[in-house]
Amino acid sequence: MGSTACFVMVSKNDIPIYEAEVGIVPKKEDAAHQHQFILHAALDIVQDLAWTTSAMFLKAIDRFNDLVVSVYVTAVLCASFFQEVHELYIKTLLNPLYLPGSRITSSHFDTKVRALARKYL
Repeated sequence: MGSTACFVMVSKNDIPIYEAEVGIVPKKEDAAHQHQFILHAALDIVQDLAWTTSAMFLKAIDRFNDLVVSVYVTAVLCASFFQEVHELYIKTLLNPLYLPGSRITSSHFDTKVRALARKYL
């Protein structure tokens, strides 16, 4: 059985700016909403942990059934996937047509993130 990863980038205002489910995605329509719920619930844990640790990669901060929430707080290289996605995000921020903190709707960004997920995850 394959696995699914739900990758979400959240702005400093706790607003999801990019979401992608990578891997073998289940056919359940509720899966995306369930992932959103779990990830939003984990944001409180992330906010608390971000002030108490200098680690950038917060592994397994929350669990729900067979789902595990891991977080990368942007700054320093921690894992190749996150570093390359961070570089893509920086390139997006440099685009004068992108408003920082708004949803990332670029098909190029989405394609690159999915390719990186296939490569590293």
